[in-house]
Amino acid sequence: MNEFIKIKLEIANRLYPLTIKPVQEEALRKSALRIDQMIKKFEKNYEVRDKQDVLAMCALQFASIAEKNSEKNINTLSNELDKVVELINLIDVHLETY
Repeated sequence: MNEFIKIKLEIANRLYPLTIKPVQEEALRKSALRIDQMIKKFEKNYEVRDKQDVLAMCALQFASIAEKNSEKNINTLSNELDKVVELINLIDVHLETY
């Protein structure tokens, strides 16, 4: 059964009506709040008044964070794969001695 709810999120003083699954609501509300906090920070620190510019700066900031996290995850997976290969090699060496 497809259960969806309708919510309205306010971002940069504009309302965005969304139809979502209930499990998404908390994350979306937190995300909208985080975007608004970042907008206020950019407006204060850089005296930017155009919402389009501020939203572009927010998008760039979030994309940068996502890219860093992606690289970190790739490095972590690579390290874990190296450890697995090392363990397999140790097992192979151990099995050869029998």
